[in-house]
Amino acid sequence: MRPVSALLSCGTRLHLQHGPIDLIIGADGDRVRAFAAAQARFETVLEELVGNLRLLKSPMTEASPRAGEAIAQLMQSAVRPHCAQFVTPMAAVAGAVADTILNAITSATDVQRAYVNNGGDIAIHLEPGQSFSMAMASVEGHDLGRVLINAEDGISGIATSGVGGRSLSLGIADSVTVLAQTAATADVAATLIANAVNLPDHPAISRRPASDIQDDSDLGQQLVTVQCGALSRTDIHHALQSGQIVAEKMRDADLIRAASLSLQGEIRQSGHSGFTEHQPNRTLINA
Repeated sequence: MRPVSALLSCGTRLHLQHGPIDLIIGADGDRVRAFAAAQARFETVLEELVGNLRLLKSPMTEASPRAGEAIAQLMQSAVRPHCAQFVTPMAAVAGAVADTILNAITSATDVQRAYVNNGGDIAIHLEPGQSFSMAMASVEGHDLGRVLINAEDGISGIATSGVGGRSLSLGIADSVTVLAQTAATADVAATLIANAVNLPDHPAISRRPASDIQDDSDLGQQLVTVQCGALSRTDIHHALQSGQIVAEKMRDADLIRAASLSLQGEIRQSGHSGFTEHQPNRTLINA
């Protein structure tokens, strides 16, 4: 099957799809050249990933061989700072694809503002004076607040992870949204922070080996969350605190700019940049 492309009815956004990759692209400026560059680069993206799949599904270590394709190398670079723990380059795949397509656009033409949204993991380009905004929501559709990014913030990537999303999670977070310098680094950070929002051995949490749910999962026999029942406020506090500690360490290491963590009606934020507004009936605690 060949990649599919279509201009959406609004006339200002492009849809690209190939296998599991599904992108929505917007650009302000020379939109014709921007979209043409995105389409051209997208032609070989899935092929490049499949060609490196065995390596990309293997746990990342300092001794891991360098991948042969640019996207795979980008995934490895994003994951490498975290390789002291179990993580594979696949933790950065959605963000790396978004970064790659955005780079093709900005290399081909001048745009004032552009974004590539890969299922909620978003690469952003902003010229001075430009901004980007979006709403955050849980899988159930609950409003989790807003993201507002200005060009001077130095944030070019947004990613979200948690239970019930596109990927499996070791943790119990409803949602973790991360703002970082690239979509790939935000992607892996959101995955790992969401994993850390956890209560090991809690009776309200059901888990299964990842391979039982997806036989080709890069997580193998790692236990992933399939259900989390109602938790006490104390349990919620402890779980969010565990995730926030990981987020703070990433901020201290300059790997991310900010993170917003949500679990059963409570929200914690690490860093203030980019996050605005929240539902008044939800608890918000800033770090």
